[in-house]
Amino acid sequence: MEIRHLVTFQKVATLLSFTRAAEELSYAQSSVTTQIRALETSLGVELFDRLGGRIRLTSAGEKLLEYAEQILALAEAARADVAGGDGPSGTLVVGTMESITSYRMPPLLEFLHHRYPKVQLSLRPSLCAETCHALRQGIFDIGFLMEQQTRHQGLETMVLAEEPLVLVAAPDHALARRTKLTLEDLRAASVLATEAGCAYRDLFEVELRGTETMPFLEFGTIEAIKRGVVSGLGIALLPEVTVTGELEKGQVTALPWDIPFSVYTQLAWRSGRRLSRELKLFIDQAVRLMREDAPLAQSG
Repeated sequence: MEIRHLVTFQKVATLLSFTRAAEELSYAQSSVTTQIRALETSLGVELFDRLGGRIRLTSAGEKLLEYAEQILALAEAARADVAGGDGPSGTLVVGTMESITSYRMPPLLEFLHHRYPKVQLSLRPSLCAETCHALRQGIFDIGFLMEQQTRHQGLETMVLAEEPLVLVAAPDHALARRTKLTLEDLRAASVLATEAGCAYRDLFEVELRGTETMPFLEFGTIEAIKRGVVSGLGIALLPEVTVTGELEKGQVTALPWDIPFSVYTQLAWRSGRRLSRELKLFIDQAVRLMREDAPLAQSG
């Protein structure tokens, strides 16, 4: 077995596509096919079932994938120790979202930039469901989630904190003068929100829906939502960390509504993956710099 054949096999096995594997590896598709055939010939087994235009791993392929990931991780560790003895290096592809990138990650980004300049981060904005899919497919190395659920099929998950949420409005908004709000009060208001697929937005929508579909004013970014709230366009449910400055300046006010659900900021990676020293470093420092005073939990 050649290392390059294992690299190609791992990519095809995670993507379940010869075409996409060829694109990501910058190979001709015929080269990918040839390498997989050579690997199957050397082992004397079929690694993939070809079902028309689709493929899936055989039982032998599933076994080899576990070994391939361990072999490649060890090869990378050996390369790093021998050729890059001056510290961690390489690129980590990180799935994330605006609320985490802009408001939670800066201390982590600053630390890695100054302390480990050879570790490059490629941040990929995506919804939580997309991040989970990309992690399972091996497209992302690690990802941040903000979800109600802390168990995700095929992933290892580390909870960093329960993420406080706050319902905000402009200080002169009609609801800002109330001492207590009901769902009927909120259903009558104009609601500004992120796109569907954001966990706290979806949970809020379920609470408000009742028997009718709630029309939300969708904005592309949290910053745009905040500007809309300040301008009096409506109310918004957001992570508290994203509006701390506006609350302190009196640009927005917290509305008196007891939020009946919780979401948790989490780190996730593919189950069974051997963690490189760079990934271990990222996880350790994320826990140290981003974790709140909440119990730390890990689940699969």
